[in-house]
Amino acid sequence: MPAAAAPALRETAAVPWRPRVDAARLRRRGRGWTLSTLAHTIPFLATAVLLIALEPLSFPVAAIAVVHAWGIPALYANRGANVVRPRPRAAPASERAALGLLGDLLGHEARELHARTGLAMERGRLGVWLVGEAGALLVAPGGRRVDCWCVRVDGELPSGDRTAHLLLALREDEEGFATVANLAFSGALWRLRPRLARAMRPALDAARARA
Repeated sequence: MPAAAAPALRETAAVPWRPRVDAARLRRRGRGWTLSTLAHTIPFLATAVLLIALEPLSFPVAAIAVVHAWGIPALYANRGANVVRPRPRAAPASERAALGLLGDLLGHEARELHARTGLAMERGRLGVWLVGEAGALLVAPGGRRVDCWCVRVDGELPSGDRTAHLLLALREDEEGFATVANLAFSGALWRLRPRLARAMRPALDAARARA
């Protein structure tokens, strides 16, 4: 008897041109991000070295080139951190009710972590996820790399409902979730961590420890 097909998010039908994401495709996409970052930064570093070699007094200009080489990856990482930044809140009563419902979906440890950081941790086949209100972070196995995914959700919902919506979609079809979501950043975890809100960093540390 053939095995039943894995459930697929209905939202994947809205992006038929996107190949379904799996672990191998994620690794290839990560390498692509790394190569793209190098392509942006190496010319600035090479310019700095060449300037110093030709004229040591050009050090100030070379320093500007180095700052650009450092700043471009930092801008990408900042864009990645934005996917889990808190959104505007609904009425307090609605927020409390939504957080209570979200808590029912989480285990004790994940519930406590969400209360402290605003991120819900979920282990999947692709790695360890940290789900926020309008996006998610995926810490890859080994804990050295993180992918940042932006997802469109109803902005009128309370924050807990937005997080619960994404968490349930992730549990239903992890690969489909990654297919529908937009990749905002893929790179070293150490580069993303300083760009996260300070309160969220313990969640990233916990995910890295479990990846």
